[in-house]
Amino acid sequence: MTAPAVSGAVFGTVGALAAFPLRLAAREVERQHAQLRRGLTRRTTHVVFGRTLLAKAGLTKNGDAGIERRVAAARGAGQTLLSENGFLRRLGLMGAPEASSLSRQSLIEQSRLSGADLDMLSLFDAFEHDAEPYSFRDLILARKYAGLVAGGATWGAIARSVHRSGPVASLTAKSLNVGSQHGRPDAIYLEGGQSELDGQLLFDLGTAGAEGDDTLEELFAAAEAAEDGGDHEGAAALYQRCLAIDPSDAIAAFNRANCLRAGGHAADAAHDYISAIKLDPAFVEAWFNLAGLMSEQGREASARRHLQKAIALDKTYADPVFNLARLEFDAGNLLEARRLWVRYLELDAESEWAGVATKGVQFVDMQLARTAG
Repeated sequence: MTAPAVSGAVFGTVGALAAFPLRLAAREVERQHAQLRRGLTRRTTHVVFGRTLLAKAGLTKNGDAGIERRVAAARGAGQTLLSENGFLRRLGLMGAPEASSLSRQSLIEQSRLSGADLDMLSLFDAFEHDAEPYSFRDLILARKYAGLVAGGATWGAIARSVHRSGPVASLTAKSLNVGSQHGRPDAIYLEGGQSELDGQLLFDLGTAGAEGDDTLEELFAAAEAAEDGGDHEGAAALYQRCLAIDPSDAIAAFNRANCLRAGGHAADAAHDYISAIKLDPAFVEAWFNLAGLMSEQGREASARRHLQKAIALDKTYADPVFNLARLEFDAGNLLEARRLWVRYLELDAESEWAGVATKGVQFVDMQLARTAG
């Protein structure tokens, strides 16, 4: 049974899945008593990186660097990273490859492929296994990939090319070459450059995706890209189109609220934060951001209630603790402000805000000492 390993997990997707529509995945995840959402929140436990990210990144300058930043952010948040195949295996929809015994470090040492490239190629299913232990076939592939990197290829170019060739294990018996000598540094060639890897690797669930699924995934990805690029008005319009297709998407509502807020549309932003909360009452970031919006409008009582809700939902979330401490300090509630700053320092003792909290505690202590004197 796979359900015990999946039950209670919150899966978030970064990029559309190449293997099948998200709605089919969401249905299976829900059947196994877990959740699947587009995008990431603090509640996300597992991050699935869709292989369509590769194609999109290949069309933009420094696109692979953008993927690397998102991977680093998810890893830094302590979330479990999964490739598409790893996700399928976690759900029990795809069998594990042959028995394996090679550790990550052993593969690095024997292939001379860097750890960073190994991790990214694994995350985009360029090996039989998506994580250690790896197989002997994976070692053969790693050695080939190391040779390609030495010839000037990037992990992104390799990953994009190998998925044009069918099962990656089939490449173990083939000669791979960087295509830069043919004017195609973004492609990998077979047989000394006589033919480029072609075709497409898809996992067939026996059900074709509906056109609406593709449209929604494309819209959400375009909205994220517009938001990242600072086009808040355009992003808000795209997120609205996402919501028109799927009104139950709390993250789309939340993201739209952030864009509206950045664009100076406070009332509309508040409406969408509330919508996100109604769709997902445990959406702690929505409570926190709504509190920030209320504070900006001078509605301290509302801000205080929303911050308290965020803290109750996620006791490890430091930001609402800090903001509530600041509200209490401004209101003259020094003892409560001190208590909250101390709690903040228990959660975050290293950041710039930790220095502010430390000074806040010291200031309150001095005030109390003067009063006592």
